[in-house]
Amino acid sequence: MEPPIHFDTISALQRRLDLPAPLHPLITLIPTGNIKVKPEDIGRKVSTNLYKISFKIDFKGKIPYGRGTYDFEDGGLSFTGPHQFSIPTGDVADYDGYTLFFHPDFLRGYPLAKTIQQYGYFSYTVTEALYLSEKEKKIIFSIFDAMLLELENNIDHFSHDVMIAQLELLLNYSNRFYNRQFLTRKTLYNDLICQMNTYISETINTSSQLPTVQQVANHLQVSPRYLSDMLKSLTGMGTQQHIHHQLIEKAKEILLTTNATIAEIAYQLGFEHPQSFNKLFRQKTNTSPLAYRKSS
Repeated sequence: MEPPIHFDTISALQRRLDLPAPLHPLITLIPTGNIKVKPEDIGRKVSTNLYKISFKIDFKGKIPYGRGTYDFEDGGLSFTGPHQFSIPTGDVADYDGYTLFFHPDFLRGYPLAKTIQQYGYFSYTVTEALYLSEKEKKIIFSIFDAMLLELENNIDHFSHDVMIAQLELLLNYSNRFYNRQFLTRKTLYNDLICQMNTYISETINTSSQLPTVQQVANHLQVSPRYLSDMLKSLTGMGTQQHIHHQLIEKAKEILLTTNATIAEIAYQLGFEHPQSFNKLFRQKTNTSPLAYRKSS
């Protein structure tokens, strides 16, 4: 098996793609039709030190989601953070759109350098792309056009500020559109939530260890960040909160139907220390396990 290809800089990446040198060393915007993947690179893992945002205007087909697939007819945005792996295919030029790469150093000195970690979709997988309506595509397309125009202008004292502002606008619109996606696909996600709740419940009932967020996400075949963001949008609680909710409900059941001690219940539910169980129970119910048993 061929070893992964890694790119530290935009210049090295563009050389590999047989593209001209970038207009700016830390950020580049490439029309998708200009990307020509070398035959020997097709199917080979690639990682970079860069953030990547791909905008595909006409991107049709079926995308796997969980254990099923989802049909979509509109273009989409996909996001990749530094050091994540992707696998190039030979059909890149078949799609219309842009691919934006920017180095973390491009953000240095700006608040975005810290707040970019809040944009969780850089941790999503490619199957969790953002699918856009025609109206949304026009908005995103206009931002990319403005960024390309700025890159092609002569660099001056305002260029960096303008590009950062355009990038933030792109990220904030993506946040808005992802929230819309969670809401408009609520029926699809409700099935996923049911699967999640069943898995958590079965794990709590049959195991002496609490399920982790990663284990729940792996079971559902989605990324942990996407699952948590989707749950927060639809239920107001993240994955860890859903685990804790079911755990507390199970604890209440045991408290009311058995004579097990608080320590025994804590160990049964996967806690190493009864104090940790007591603390979580009090946080979620505003009372201690013992007080709950006595009052019910």
